Amino acid sequence: MAETSAPSTDVAPDSVFVHHGKNWQATALSSGPWDPRAQHGGAPAALCVHLAEQAMPDEGWQMSRLSLELIKPVPVASLTSQIDVHSGRSTCRLTIDLFASDILVARAHALLVRRQDVSLPADVAGWDPAHMTPLPAQCGAPLVIPGMPVRTSFYHSAMDHRLAQGNSNQAGPAAAWFRLTVPLIRGHENTPAMRAAAAADFGSGVSWVISPQQYLFSNADLSVHLHRPAMGEWIGVMAQTQIQSCGVGTTLTRLFDEHGPIGVASQTLVVRERPATPSPAPHKNSS
Repeated sequence: MAETSAPSTDVAPDSVFVHHGKNWQATALSSGPWDPRAQHGGAPAALCVHLAEQAMPDEGWQMSRLSLELIKPVPVASLTSQIDVHSGRSTCRLTIDLFASDILVARAHALLVRRQDVSLPADVAGWDPAHMTPLPAQCGAPLVIPGMPVRTSFYHSAMDHRLAQGNSNQAGPAAAWFRLTVPLIRGHENTPAMRAAAAADFGSGVSWVISPQQYLFSNADLSVHLHRPAMGEWIGVMAQTQIQSCGVGTTLTRLFDEHGPIGVASQTLVVRERPATPSPAPHKNSS
């Protein structure tokens, strides 16, 4: 396994990852909100989707689920991967491990379903598409999460985002549109499932209920269920978060594109109070 190292300074941040042989070098565009040395969860989630899609037995499969366990903070560094594939007639299951310096930092379980045309009645009930309005072209304001640092990161530099519903300055449910503005992997197109996974991890930030300036609420996992591939570049995220005083929370997210719903996502949040900033010592005049 490759040793963990700081992002190479000679790699221009024109993608989130750069593939070198068996290594996946994370650039500064993968950085998350809590620590510039750790990745945003959407970056390894989308990387695991890419690895799963590259390992598909053939082209007749569709990504249906990705369950990502963030075992340790995934560093903005060189990663290696290991994939186990278990293929059946109708489903294919993959386990994807990401390592940094031989240390397991993330594990994903992907479920692929073989595509097959099915005749359905015209009145199949589902989620009302009216919930998804307004569309990205009708949304002008970017999503601004209070307390999030403004620096090169996955949120600020790899994503275009537009607030669709709610008020990002107030706690509670909200909705936003997200669009990757760079390739996740240099030299590869962003696939529909990669775009969905990258956006899904923003659910807890979109629907924050406690101040990021006073609390940390990082997610320990991300589960994304997709019933169809997204169409177009924009992924809609409509989220609601619930947090309890035991230090655990959950975020439930509906995912959609400009044509309708595409799936759902969930996150488990680990909630901690930020350490209080010590007050400066009083100045003493010399005698």
